[in-house]
Amino acid sequence: MITLDDVRAAAARIEGRVLRTPTVPSHALSKATGAEIVLKLDNLQAVGSFKERGAANKLALLTSEERGRGVITVSAGNHAQGVARHAALLGIDAVIVMPRFTPAAKVTRTAAWGARVVLHGDNFAEATAHADALCAAEGRVFVHPYDDPAVMAGQGTFALELLEDAGPLDVFVGPIGGGGLLSGCAVAGAALRPEMDIVGVQVEAYSSLSDFPGDELTPPGGATIAEGIAVLRIGRQPLSVIRDHVSRVLVVPERAVEDAITLMAEGAKQVSEGAGAAALAAVLTYPELFRGKRVALPVTGGNIDSRILANTLLRTLLRDGRLLCLKMDIPDRPGVLADISRKIGDAGGNIIEVSHQRLFTAASVQAAELEVMIEARDPLHAQQIMDELAKTYIVRRV
Repeated sequence: MITLDDVRAAAARIEGRVLRTPTVPSHALSKATGAEIVLKLDNLQAVGSFKERGAANKLALLTSEERGRGVITVSAGNHAQGVARHAALLGIDAVIVMPRFTPAAKVTRTAAWGARVVLHGDNFAEATAHADALCAAEGRVFVHPYDDPAVMAGQGTFALELLEDAGPLDVFVGPIGGGGLLSGCAVAGAALRPEMDIVGVQVEAYSSLSDFPGDELTPPGGATIAEGIAVLRIGRQPLSVIRDHVSRVLVVPERAVEDAITLMAEGAKQVSEGAGAAALAAVLTYPELFRGKRVALPVTGGNIDSRILANTLLRTLLRDGRLLCLKMDIPDRPGVLADISRKIGDAGGNIIEVSHQRLFTAASVQAAELEVMIEARDPLHAQQIMDELAKTYIVRRV
């Protein structure tokens, strides 16, 4: 098992190769959650994620013979970019196996560092099996994304910086995928701040530790916006550390992660991928556990596909009532659309999108169906706009 000395040695080894990211308080998130929130922004790393800490440490420890053989790894994206970047810096040939569902942004960025990217399998397990086969066939060194002491120690440097910069903390909340980050940070945290509570977070589809500290379960898997922690089974070495040092594991639903991504963008002004927002999702889902405490949240990565980010923001706005989608049955005569636009504008709404259908969905040849998306200030304002339109037209919320 790794120790604090291992983490400190990793910090010295990767100094200058990995950015020391800022640790900042977030007044907006503190106000939204009732806790005093401190963020460590590893979404600002060169590869947009904490993962290059472990990759940099592992590759720096390779012998010249191992470097000559080249390396291979499997990853949903962030570890892949970390290995690709630091292999390029050290002149090591790298192959990265990624599941086919990996967001396009991560695939493109990984290839841009010069690694050979192989897309294989519908999930992490299938991609791992293919990477093992390639590793044996080509004689490469396998760089495990989390179940490796050197990788775990490298990830633990995140906590060293945080604890030096943040001041006193009551709780550290970290996402659990394979467990590399949380285990490395737990070793550092337990040694340097034994009074600090360490909490892990998983998403529902990958909640193998939902009975923690009970036995590990086999979760259902499936699609999740937090693909960076979509791992069915935690690494054996990280799990041993987590059992020793983590007080509890919280499970969050998909919706909470989406809400956390939006709040991170609007409140903290930080772009975060799903896994990077999972810790905030836990504070939003279980506020009573954190209220009044000083809580450190890692923004572990910002590599979210632009389309997914846009859709997430829109879905959250719809749920919050700040986007209002209405269908109206209207008479098919001149001036009706102008009247509706005027009513929405007078009520302070902003029209985002309009669909006007005469031929197929209208109940009468002299009627039409109008679907309109409106931006409102808040749910109360949205209801006021709807009530104003309902005075004249038949209105239903979509």
